Amino acid sequence: MKIQRFVRLGLVAGAVMLLAGCWERPPVEMVQHGYRGTGMAQVYNPRTLVKQQDLNKVPVALPAAPAEGPKAKEIYKNVQVLGDLSVAQFTRLMASMATWVSPNDGGCVYCHNPANFAEDSKYTKVVARRMLQMTQYINANWQQHVAETGVTCYTCHRGHPKPQDQNGQMAYWYAAGDPAHKGGMLGWRDGQNEPAYSVGAASLPNEPFSRFLLGDSNIRVQSQHALPMAKSTQDIKATEWTYGLMIHMSKSLGVNCDYCHNSRAFSSWPQSAPQRVTAWYGIRMVRNLNNEFLDPLKPVYDADDLGPKGDAPKLFCATCHKGAYKPLYGQSMLKDFPELSKPSTDGKPLYPAEGKPAAEEQKVAAAQ
Repeated sequence: MKIQRFVRLGLVAGAVMLLAGCWERPPVEMVQHGYRGTGMAQVYNPRTLVKQQDLNKVPVALPAAPAEGPKAKEIYKNVQVLGDLSVAQFTRLMASMATWVSPNDGGCVYCHNPANFAEDSKYTKVVARRMLQMTQYINANWQQHVAETGVTCYTCHRGHPKPQDQNGQMAYWYAAGDPAHKGGMLGWRDGQNEPAYSVGAASLPNEPFSRFLLGDSNIRVQSQHALPMAKSTQDIKATEWTYGLMIHMSKSLGVNCDYCHNSRAFSSWPQSAPQRVTAWYGIRMVRNLNNEFLDPLKPVYDADDLGPKGDAPKLFCATCHKGAYKPLYGQSMLKDFPELSKPSTDGKPLYPAEGKPAAEEQKVAAAQ
């Protein structure tokens, strides 16, 4: 009898531990944001929100600097971006970037050689220059996603040279390395049942990002064609990739699926929340940035900063959102740093070259 009682207690304890991960322990807060009866509600854990507050505080901006006076490109050497700012404005932004990106990693010398600030001997300086250009490009060309709030270096970095998410994990991704099980009786698993943090440790394929945030595979679980199956463009594997991406988005924004989708008709655009349109543009924005700015930086990085397949680190939703439905809960830093709101025209031409944003807009319009 004692043995049976011990076994029963063990089973109950195991069940409790297993189910503990299936819900948030009370108290929780629910916010309805859809029509009554649709089940469109967000569940928030107050304890998690408290932890998020410090992460999403906007740092105090340095006092604005006068635009009068000599230009930075006239005083300093090798200024390829922001050279049309006054020396005072340029210095203010550089000091701000040091506190946004590397406050505990050397400040200015994280990117600059202290013996010669002009030279490009450190790869971090070359990367930072491209990130400045990318930030300006986002604010000027992707307002469908970032709106007037915009982004700055702090949006992604929050005091870390390499972006981290709300749990201190890396907030960027690499292409998956060679699978642990390439063959055998089960065949090619494509990363399935090899859980990864970026997709919520699910049994789904552990790296869907190459297909959707670098490539342009369709993000769907339902075919748009009737039988015969030969016309179908969706299969079980594509569905699993899609679910992996959706889980990543949900965790990165700290929201449920019905933040964007109507729970009674997930695929229906007319019945979806407005946030789905914003997310649609966000996916295409991230794909554009990965292809045009981040992936081409591969030759610049040290070998230690490259992925298992030798690729450069790339963006996904967690890079900016870090568990918040809007980065920094929608607070804008761009109003204090308007020099980041549009591309610079001095020095080397911006990449993508002139005309690229228009081409991207044509692609987006065609997809609609």
